[in-house]
This record gives sequence, structure tokens and C-alpha cells, in this order.
Amino acid sequence: MSNAEYAAFVDAGGYSRREFWSEAGWAWLAASGLRAPRYWQEAGDGWRARSFDRMIPLPQSLPAMHVNWHEAEAYCRFAGRRLPTEAEWEFAASRGAGGGPKQRFPWGDTPPTPQHANLQGDAPASVEAHAAGDSTDGCRQLIGNVWEWTASPFGPYPGYVVDPYKEYSQPWFGNHMVLRGGSFATARRLVRTTWRNFYTPDRGDIFAGFRTCV
Repeated sequence: MSNAEYAAFVDAGGYSRREFWSEAGWAWLAASGLRAPRYWQEAGDGWRARSFDRMIPLPQSLPAMHVNWHEAEAYCRFAGRRLPTEAEWEFAASRGAGGGPKQRFPWGDTPPTPQHANLQGDAPASVEAHAAGDSTDGCRQLIGNVWEWTASPFGPYPGYVVDPYKEYSQPWFGNHMVLRGGSFATARRLVRTTWRNFYTPDRGDIFAGFRTCV
């Protein structure tokens, strides 16, 4: 999801149209007072976005970032699409060519390089970059650039092993949403298609974006 695509939702009045928001999302929006993503600012010549300590013209081809789960869900209603479930995301990211064995990364089992994914860096890249990291089915940037919200609440599944540091996972079952894929700031040695992250749906301060499906 690029900034240009998300801006179409904002410019269509998406932050003031109740029909796009869930009850919880609308309550969050009313409390926040936002009419665009938290780090966007309207200017005479269009939108500007905060890039660390400065405001710059909204980079159209960069991924929409610092949007929370409620905002992602509202965009999906606007576009007539939806967020992928966690299982759908993992299937798309790890499916081997021709239905072969599950892969550790979208492109295969070779560890990520700068050509495959935007990881361990200091800034997001264009949503068109890193074609070498495409999945078997041609999905781009399933790994790196921004964390991706899914439609699934964080919880156990068959075969899931609770982290030995139990306070890091089990207490958050049911009230956090799952993110997948890693961001530009994620270390290469950590990321894989099965790695889960989780935050409450109101969190927009993280390096998170989203992709949609039909």
C-alpha cells in the first residue's frame, strides 16, 4: 500500500465517513481527533509527511506507514478489499514453486540480501523496489520495508510454542493484532516468513503499513 493509494482514501474524506469504520475504530478516531495519518500535515501544495525530525512533501511511491489497524481496516472498506488473515499471509509468503515445500523466505531458502529486501536500514524504499525478493506468486516486499497488519488477533495456533519468556506472548493473546514481514529497521538475521509481531490496534507509532486482498 503506497502513500499515493492511501492519500486517495484521505482525500475522499475517509476520516470523516462513518461507513468505513468499525465501532471500535470510530471511537478511536473520535478520541484521536485525526483527519489523516498522525504524521501527515496538509499544506497548500498537498500533503507533507514527517520524516524523523522534518516535514517533507509526501513521497508518493513509499509505503503508507505509521497507520494503525483501525486505519488499515477503514481503508479496506473504502477500497472494497480486506486485510489478509495471518494464515493467508504466511501461505503467500512461504509457498514453494509448483506447490513445493514451504520456504523460509518468499524467494526461497537463501538468507536475505539488500537485493531481496529492505532490512537493517534507516529508511523505507519505494513499493516497487526489491523485485529479487518477489514470492512464487509475484507478491513484492512480503519481507522488509514495513510491518504488515493482518486481520488476525494474536493467539496460539496448532503447533505454536509459547515464548520461554512467557510475559512476551501469552498475556497479549486476544487483544493484540498480528503483524508480519518485518520493516526496514529489522535485522536480517531475525526475519523469516513465520515470524510474528503483535500490537494493539490503536498503535500507529510503529513502522507498520499493510497490504490488501480481494
